[in-house]
Amino acid sequence: MNLKEIREIINLMNEHDLSEIELEREGTKVKIKKTMGETPEPVRRPPPEYHIETQAVSKPGEGTVSASSGRKEIKSPMVGTFYRAASPEAPPFVEIGQVVEVGQVVCIVEAMKLMNEIKSEVRGKVVEANAENAQPVEFGQTLFSVEPV
Repeated sequence: MNLKEIREIINLMNEHDLSEIELEREGTKVKIKKTMGETPEPVRRPPPEYHIETQAVSKPGEGTVSASSGRKEIKSPMVGTFYRAASPEAPPFVEIGQVVEVGQVVCIVEAMKLMNEIKSEVRGKVVEANAENAQPVEFGQTLFSVEPV
């Protein structure tokens, strides 16, 4: 779920005078609650504050299998910025053609100023990098395609 979708939900909440809404989509739960600030004058109210809670729901297993090729996909567990290396000067965590092990760090997704290491859930050869370095990624977006070995 991206920022534009969250803003649309907030606008709908305002239109329909809702104080709280909870949604679950593609394994992510979002809860938005409107709270009104305390004020002594009933005529003047501060604008409502919105508190957004997100929770990634992980599913057990070894990644998603692509039906056409038998490849497995390493997907982004969150919305954020994709990085192939720990820093601009550092080498990428993985290269095309490299064999990755279960639990090996393959990239970083930065979300809300936190660097989240993304680890492989499959053992295999990296055959494709599906995300561009330093570009935004969505929840569930394929980052790497891996051919099991």
